[in-house]
Amino acid sequence: MRIGMALNYSGGFKETVAELADYERAGLDIVFVAEAYSFDAVSQMGYIAAKTDRLEIASGILPIYSRTPTLLAMTAAGMDYVSDGRFTLGLGASGPQVIEGFHGVPYTAPLGRTREVIEICRKVWQREKLSYDGKHYTLPLPEGQGTGLGKPLKIINHPVRPRIPIVVAAIGPKNVELTAELAEGWEPIFYVPEKAGEVWGPSLAAGMARRDPSLGGLDTIAQAALAIGDDVQDLLELGRSMAALYIGGMGAKGKNFYNELARRYGYEKEAEQIQDLYLEGKKQEAAALVPQELLEKMSLIGSEGFVRDRIQAMKESGVTTLNVAPMGRTHEERIKLLEKVKELAS
Repeated sequence: MRIGMALNYSGGFKETVAELADYERAGLDIVFVAEAYSFDAVSQMGYIAAKTDRLEIASGILPIYSRTPTLLAMTAAGMDYVSDGRFTLGLGASGPQVIEGFHGVPYTAPLGRTREVIEICRKVWQREKLSYDGKHYTLPLPEGQGTGLGKPLKIINHPVRPRIPIVVAAIGPKNVELTAELAEGWEPIFYVPEKAGEVWGPSLAAGMARRDPSLGGLDTIAQAALAIGDDVQDLLELGRSMAALYIGGMGAKGKNFYNELARRYGYEKEAEQIQDLYLEGKKQEAAALVPQELLEKMSLIGSEGFVRDRIQAMKESGVTTLNVAPMGRTHEERIKLLEKVKELAS
């Protein structure tokens, strides 16, 4: 089981990167850099590549709508080059609030676009002359569109690897099925190992049945806050506001993927109440209704024995990369947490 960590995009980036060498020595295998509507992730990942030697670097995630498929492929190839083959391309659809509100691009056909983006990226990396006739992307532009001067081109540089690993962030049934079929890795959110088989098992099985054997096994990446001790239970409360934000505020009524996931986990009543309160601006009241059981089961916060058991549950459910958020107060405490979780996961 690999140990990963997501870097915070809201501040302290350079300070965290300065500490990554210590995290590498403590056993960190891969670092994920988010791109919401903050600074772009690519410039920050390039900075990380220059400051580290062994650590794998992943986008977590680049939205499929804000760059053309070929630019995503070029970016991944460039990142793989400057990192000497340490890059993973994390992709996702994001959501209509960000894509239409911040980027001004229609949020249409996320499933079909994801498939075509992946197929185009792999053509680019294999240095094929790029011709693609898809439902959402056509390369070169067809007759009657543009100047008519476009022609099939192949990337000038020779990519370090002809197949760069692709991870897709997905939680909906069809998205998860597509991810299991096409991607090297899958990154769900709010992962509860005891519910994973029930909620995602059929989708994973359907996708795996169509999977190209050359892709190998599916790398399942689960996220969890990490704190180990007999007096850390209060830290669970720090996850309430974030859970409420996603379940209640990330989307509109009837169009919130995270709210739907909470319902599929069995929290139908709580999910509805959290969303109603959050959309009314009652954020604290919404956070208070996030089920304690949900906070506990998707975390690694508790005694060493509890954390060991939760890691085992993650493994048994199919998790292969554990993406942790160490909640130490100091750099030294976070190092010790990484060392301990590496030991417990090995």
